[in-house]
Amino acid sequence: MATVNCSLRDQIFARESLAISPQRPLAPPRSASSAGSLWQSRFSSTLLSSSHASSSSSIAGQRNGFAVFAQLVQTESASARVKMKLNISYEEHVCSEISDGPLQTLILLPSISDVSTTEEWRQVAFKLLGRDGSRWRIVIVDWPGFGLSDRPRMEYTADVMEGFLKDFLTSSDSPISMSVLERPPAIVGAGHAATLAMRAVKKGLINAQAIVAVAPTWAGPMPIVFGREPDMESRYNLLRGSLQAPALGWMMYNFMVSSPDNIRKQYLSHVYADPNNVTPSLLESRLALTKREGARFAPAAFLTGLLDPVTSREDFLSLVADLEGKSSVLIAAASQAPKRSKAEMLVLNGARGVSKYVEVNGGLLPQEEYPEEVSEVIYDFLADI
Repeated sequence: MATVNCSLRDQIFARESLAISPQRPLAPPRSASSAGSLWQSRFSSTLLSSSHASSSSSIAGQRNGFAVFAQLVQTESASARVKMKLNISYEEHVCSEISDGPLQTLILLPSISDVSTTEEWRQVAFKLLGRDGSRWRIVIVDWPGFGLSDRPRMEYTADVMEGFLKDFLTSSDSPISMSVLERPPAIVGAGHAATLAMRAVKKGLINAQAIVAVAPTWAGPMPIVFGREPDMESRYNLLRGSLQAPALGWMMYNFMVSSPDNIRKQYLSHVYADPNNVTPSLLESRLALTKREGARFAPAAFLTGLLDPVTSREDFLSLVADLEGKSSVLIAAASQAPKRSKAEMLVLNGARGVSKYVEVNGGLLPQEEYPEEVSEVIYDFLADI
């Protein structure tokens, strides 16, 4: 593999955010070679705020010498369905040694979880860009409510996430609008992100030259274990409401998720396959994500199934089958994924709509634990398209 000078090319957009409770400034830079990028997304959602008073405040964050400003405005209605405007964090990776000419856009979508972050794809991006003849423009984006994107107290659903993805890929002011691309991007997603992308392509909301689904999932942590019977859905609603409550919610979230011991147990039980790869620095950085302002709202929706793109295995198979003739689909199942999650990946082996099925090492985050292997699989698949 040739050594080339690849780096992060970033822009930060000053954006206005509507109907968001005031929050702390953005986190400091992660490293001297990377800076977060912000873009304003607009999509419909239901506010969960109980306030009826109109108020506003300003925030500013400094990351690698570039200030980020956002005006935060709280609406008067507690239940109105509004057009949200959120600051969305993303990274754009390119190789500076690439000569003039068209680049193929590759979108990397982090898995949806309480520790979701663009960092889980960064090493994969670097390895893809380091390949001989690589002409990629790689964009990694944080989902609303996760990573370094805004995390307002609102109703997070699969429809909201799907609407965001459509907005990010098609809006005229998006940094990667498909309207200016010479051909549709390839989309690589992990976990629920892969299934959300497939659903959006099926509906015709976005176009994708290819979809790579790494350790794809469709059921949240509680539904995949306890099911979706009416009595369980009632319990999920109660738990979700408790986690979203102002004081009780933080206490419950800290007890259930946001503690060093809980994060460590997650990584050892199902996120990573090799305990030797679960380092103190990794756990510290992921714990910090769970401490961000509003960190509990979107994960509460994920935990209780509101972010599930489909609700049954039959729907999952039908979704993938409907992609036949629309996008080439690679399924990269995780060999050490939890038993229930792995079962839902295995049913895709030979399923209609699947162009290629492979297995890679790892638990539910193989792209972070084994980036060399995952990047190789992605490269080989996309090179044949």
